[in-house]
Amino acid sequence: MITWRIILWLVVTGWTAVRGESLTLATYNIENYGPANRMTEVGYRKDYPKPEAEKLALRTVLRTLNADVLVLQEMGGQLYLDELRRDLGAEGLVYPHAVLLAGDDADRHVALLSKRALVSVTPHTDFEFRYFGQKERVRRGLLEVRVAVAGRELTVFGLHLKSRYTDRPDDPLSAIRRAAEATALRDRILLRCADPSTTAFIVLGDFNDDKNSKALGFLQQRGKTKIADLLPAVDSRGEAWTHAFRKNDTYTRVDHVLVSAAVLPAVRGGEACIYDGPSWREASDHRPVSVVLDFGPKK
Repeated sequence: MITWRIILWLVVTGWTAVRGESLTLATYNIENYGPANRMTEVGYRKDYPKPEAEKLALRTVLRTLNADVLVLQEMGGQLYLDELRRDLGAEGLVYPHAVLLAGDDADRHVALLSKRALVSVTPHTDFEFRYFGQKERVRRGLLEVRVAVAGRELTVFGLHLKSRYTDRPDDPLSAIRRAAEATALRDRILLRCADPSTTAFIVLGDFNDDKNSKALGFLQQRGKTKIADLLPAVDSRGEAWTHAFRKNDTYTRVDHVLVSAAVLPAVRGGEACIYDGPSWREASDHRPVSVVLDFGPKK
């Protein structure tokens, strides 16, 4: 039987504040959760909302994931984020905390939903980089939040790099631009987390590039400085793709999770997981990637 003396002892010794905890994080490109040009059942429509059937499927996926912290890409404006939170809450998945990153891209935002209270929120939208001699901006920015877990802080960085669409023949698939964006974001991450060997942080999102790309490489290493490790990720069948380009029937992995050295030992099973459960096909052209972190008591 637990008495008030035992409870007082637990509080005084700090035991209740430093016990081990688990945290599930996920990243998910939810494919134009807002007005977009779409092919509908009645033909092509401009600025058409995400169909209700897709929203229903999306919520099914999110309820199954049941992530503590969820990073979203291609979210519409604040009204659409509020709508998603409300509809999820009505179905039993409550996210008390939400952030929308208002970058230069007026239609597609990075957003975050969290069950955990946010220690801090820092939006980064002031990036500039050189691109074929001209100054350009990272249109979707970088979202930084900090959450408390097991008596310490974990920094979460959410991003969405440039798509592969390009009208420049000298930059096929926009690979050069994404590499420049990644370099700008990497330098900001190192500014915020000066010693990546001891700081607990995670970077996740839609990188629009594969694991061997320059963009992914720049976010893992700067010179001799190791920044983060790219987690392997597969679904229940051992398949590693996260994006389906339905027009061409091609499948690639462009959604990734990177963790710092301080977080790597906490990764359950040493890898992330690609969702292939109910409703993924109807919800989006991407599949979400999740990771469970098990933090032991702080020493």
